[in-house]
Amino acid sequence: MPAANRKPAAVPPPEPTRQSVARSAPERRTLLIVEDDLGLQSQLRWYFEGYEVLVAEDRESAVNLVRRHEPPVVTLDLGLPPDPANATEGLEALDQILSAAPHTKVIVVTGNDDRENAVRAVGRGAYDFYQKPVDPEVLGLIVDRAYNLFELEDENRRLARKERPSPLAGIIAASGEMTRVCRMVEKVAPTSATVLLLGESGTGKELLARALHGLSPRAEQRFVAINCAAIPETLLESELFGYEKGAFTGAAKQTLGKIEYAHKGTLFLDEIGDLPMSLQAKLLRFLQERVIERVGGREEIAVDVRVIGATHQDLGQLIEEGRFREDLYYRLSEISLRIPPLRERTGDSVLLARHFLDLFGREHGRSLRGFTEDALAAIEAYPWPGNARELENRVKRAVIMAENNRIAAEDLELVVPDESMPLNLRQVREEAERRAIERALALYNGNVSQAADILGVSRPTLYDLVKKYDLR
Repeated sequence: MPAANRKPAAVPPPEPTRQSVARSAPERRTLLIVEDDLGLQSQLRWYFEGYEVLVAEDRESAVNLVRRHEPPVVTLDLGLPPDPANATEGLEALDQILSAAPHTKVIVVTGNDDRENAVRAVGRGAYDFYQKPVDPEVLGLIVDRAYNLFELEDENRRLARKERPSPLAGIIAASGEMTRVCRMVEKVAPTSATVLLLGESGTGKELLARALHGLSPRAEQRFVAINCAAIPETLLESELFGYEKGAFTGAAKQTLGKIEYAHKGTLFLDEIGDLPMSLQAKLLRFLQERVIERVGGREEIAVDVRVIGATHQDLGQLIEEGRFREDLYYRLSEISLRIPPLRERTGDSVLLARHFLDLFGREHGRSLRGFTEDALAAIEAYPWPGNARELENRVKRAVIMAENNRIAAEDLELVVPDESMPLNLRQVREEAERRAIERALALYNGNVSQAADILGVSRPTLYDLVKKYDLR
């Protein structure tokens, strides 16, 4: 056979021809090769010996490796088992890889006559494509170019995060419930609307109020907070509206109130549900007219201030009981934001616990290595009636008192639950599926046809599932 027609040998030549592949250990890059041909696997693994090479033979193992290692670059053969003759499995793998790691550069490898699927793959988000037979030299150049682009984009993202201040500083959350609240804060903050924050004690109402101020055009002005429940009724009026010299015994000089002091800035009225009825009318007039009169004075003073109210009480119930003015409620709640309690924020309790552990560990000079498994399970299972404030106090005490280098459930004074929700997604899906089938069969008194209709599956499929979960 002429030398020009020979296929690339699976056995490597004595010396590599690409010097750029060999890298020192600290600079080793991760590369995932998704290929079911063992000979080609071996050839590519040798050729990219300077890389941290991961190898997968099918879609499931490839997606698992992407989720675990998040490789910057992936080479993906579209012809994967169980149907290597078609690109269906490979395209599905591409979708799942990009869903798990959107910034990963995927280079699809196709057959010599499969340009159509290669173009489809690029249209679905692949970085580039390469057609077989594989020439490692050319593929190596494409991989290097993909790495360079990934590193450039990654550096840009890091710089953007570094230069852009956190819009919601101090708020630790990842749950969908809290993310929705944060998005609403970002939308409302630039406006002048009066906002009412509703939530249990310890849910972070003041943090969100400060975020509303920090994201507003008033951010450079004062943020003035007053707790309406912490000041005696006899002093609250003068605290809010100020007073003139001689207005009452001890009024030795003219003093500005909190409202006037917050001019051009933001006024945060915490626990506004405890505002006395005698002051509710005066506050309502201010919200309507944007003018105040100091105690003992007659001059109307115009004040430009954004008002944010907060309460843990049910204002609707207070209105029914005649303890809160309905017209004031509507003035305060131009936009209402309900802050979910910690027990409704999936995953946030563990996230907050780790944040507090790092914070108090540094503060108290403790070198702690995290939480034990039983502690994490207890944190997830506990309802946290005191919300983030209770969690903060328990973690702080545990940091001070813990005798080991990891905090256990007993250090937090929590009880380990008998059963915790499994983290394995397959187990979670199967449990949810089994419960849905049980409910459907119970709802329709064992009628398989009706149960299949409500579940959205065929009767044979439902029979298979009933057999699978032994529900007969």
